[in-house]
Amino acid sequence: MPLVELVRMPNGAEAELLRGRIESAGVHAVCFDAGMNIAESVGLMIPVRIMVLDEDLEEARALLAEFEDPGNGLAAGALDR
Repeated sequence: MPLVELVRMPNGAEAELLRGRIESAGVHAVCFDAGMNIAESVGLMIPVRIMVLDEDLEEARALLAEFEDPGNGLAAGALDR
């Protein structure tokens, strides 16, 4: 199964936190380019990509929408698409 991009994030730490939330919901996810994103300003040039299996993409998108809901505790605008 091929991996597909779910979202790009400028901050590696936030990307890892989101990856963990996705994984805890039962969808396998990995971060690409996290090692390239170690300096604060580099995130704009080399964003961290969260990748999921192609077959899990729709479920992962639904999770993102749920996480972005203002009533669930995640800060608005924390996820950049």
